This record gives sequence, structure tokens and C-alpha cells, in this order.
Amino acid sequence: MGVYLQVTTHNAVWLGILTLAAWMPSAIASPVGGALADRMSRERIIQLSNGVMALCATTLAVLYLTGRLRPIDAVLIAILEGFAGAASWASWQSLLRDLVDTDEVLAAVSLSSAQFNLGRIIGPMLAGVVMGFGSAGWCFAINAGTFYLVVLIYGFVKSRPRQLVAPVGHLFDQIRHGAMTAMAVRGTRSPILSIAVIAFIMSPFISFVPTMAIEVFHAGEVGTSSLVTAQGVGAVLGAILLPALAARTSRLKVLEGSLIVMIVGLAGYAVSPTLSVAVAVMVVVGAAYIGTLTGLNSVVQIHAPGGERSRILSLYTMSLSVAYPLGAFSQSFFVHRFGLRPVTLISTGLMVCVYLAVRAGAPRFISVMGDTPTPNA
Repeated sequence: MGVYLQVTTHNAVWLGILTLAAWMPSAIASPVGGALADRMSRERIIQLSNGVMALCATTLAVLYLTGRLRPIDAVLIAILEGFAGAASWASWQSLLRDLVDTDEVLAAVSLSSAQFNLGRIIGPMLAGVVMGFGSAGWCFAINAGTFYLVVLIYGFVKSRPRQLVAPVGHLFDQIRHGAMTAMAVRGTRSPILSIAVIAFIMSPFISFVPTMAIEVFHAGEVGTSSLVTAQGVGAVLGAILLPALAARTSRLKVLEGSLIVMIVGLAGYAVSPTLSVAVAVMVVVGAAYIGTLTGLNSVVQIHAPGGERSRILSLYTMSLSVAYPLGAFSQSFFVHRFGLRPVTLISTGLMVCVYLAVRAGAPRFISVMGDTPTPNA
């Protein structure tokens, strides 16, 4: 969709709008989905979401292949798909903590991220081939088919029985209680606030990959596919290697190290002289980015009380899902006016300032994320 909008409009603002449309529904759907996941069958929530996303993907493909797809249509479809995905994300994440011991949470989250990011390798590679011989419409059609495959396969998934949260009071009251708990527990408050800052300042680079490939390097769809694939390769490598490094050092050291490498890597990406250099740097950025996200997610998984875990994880997801599109939308106007390279460099410099300020003024905010949780955390 990013390639379609960039080629059609040649305006990075549309990429910001698309990101906003796809992620902002999380502000509503994520906390509601988290509360429902604590009191309903997670499998049903996930399967319903899968069905809605399959219909969205089908509509996108049909509109493109019939020549009726407009940029505004892509945005509206992204909004609906965003609601469905955000509503089920807490259910997906909540299952992980029940499957492994505390000291295996980081590895489990990393494995899940590696599996997810394999799509960022396989998908763009296949998309590059398909667009080389056909069009984006065939990519949309194949994508729709994969959603129906997921619906079919997930129908066979059966998890062990669990105790559901009794629906006491209104759904909004349960959401508010989960949010109050998340902010009261230091081990969940710090990563939730951290991911919001990182997503707003740093994550928008993902939205502007088509801009970098098409407008800066003039490499078209193949360039976009190469950069997205490189990020996916880095993410999978990071997800596989970083848990072992954390076991030898500490979760906190790997988390901070990943953030620092991501900052340096994005600065290098911004000044890359050629596409091949940018692709190589993007592998490093992908590994560091997934290390940062999985590290923060693991902290929430470990410190969240069991009865409120889905609601707290949904708040973490909402923090990421709201801050990222707002950052991308805000930066898109500067990218359109001043270019992608200077905007990316300024964002990395701003992140350095924020990190050093927190390090100097509130060191406990960072160190608590490396603590072992206690009943009174």
C-alpha cells in the first residue's frame, strides 16, 4: 500500500495519513480488546479478527484489479483493518506468558517476533518478484489468499482452559482499572512510556521506506522491497541472537544496547550514499529495532499482574500504536518540505537528547526495567 500511494501521489504526506489510519484505531480497539481478552475466549477474538482482516484484504485486491482503487479507499480499508488487528493483539500476546516460565519470556517474545518478521522477509521478496512481472494488484490478491489460509489453520487451535475474569462492572471500568494498575507498577509504567517516546521519534522511518527507495534512490518498487526485506532479515537475526546475549549479560543491557545501536544505525541510514549501503545498514537497524521492542515487551510481560495482563499489554500496544502514527503523520509534512534525510537525522539527535536526559535525571526509570518482579512491585 505504501508503494501504491507513493507511486500514485509522489507525496509523503499520504504515507503519514496511511500510517495514521492503520494504527490510530488502536486507541480504541486495543484497550477494549485487552479487557475482552481477560473475560472472553481469546481464540474467538482472534478468529473474528482474522475474518475481518481477510475481508479487508479481499476488498483492497478487488478494487485495485478493477481499476477503482483510490488513495482514500486504501486509507479507509486500513482503518477497518487497524481496528480488527488491534482488537486481537492483546489476545495474541497474552497467550505467550502462560506458555513459558519467567526466565524464558524474553526468548518466547523474541521467537514470536522472529516468526512475525519472517513475513517481512518472505513477503517483500515475493512482492518484488510479483510486481516485476505483474502489478501491486496481484500482490494484494495473494495477500488476501494468505489471510483465508490463516483463518483455516487457526480453526484447529485449541488452548488449555483458563480462568476468566468475572465481568464485574462496565467494560470501561475494567479498562480504567487495568490502566491504573499499569501506571502504578513501575515495571510496567516505564516500558509503556518508553515505547511511546521511541515510537513517536524513531519508528516513523518504517513508514518512509517507500520514500527513501522511490524518491531518494530512484529504485522503485524493487528498492522498497529490498529495504523492507533487509529490515526483516535484521529483525529475525536480532530476535534469534539477542535472547542468548541477554542470558549472558542482562535483559537491561541488551535493551539499552539495542536502543543505542538503533539510533546510530538510523543516522547511518539517513546519510547512506547508495541503496546497497542503505540495505546493509537497514539489517543492523532491523536487529536493533526488534531488540528494543521485544525488550520492552518482555518487561511488561514479566511485571504485569496475571489478572490484568491482557489489559496492561493492550495499553502497551496502544502506546506504540498511537505514538507511531502520530510521529509518522507529523514527520511526513517535514519530509515533504525538507526531505527525508535531514528529518531522519534530526529525529536521531532528538532521541539522543531524550535518552541522556532520562539517564541523568531519572536513572531509576531505566533500571527498574531490569529488576526481577516481586509481589509488591
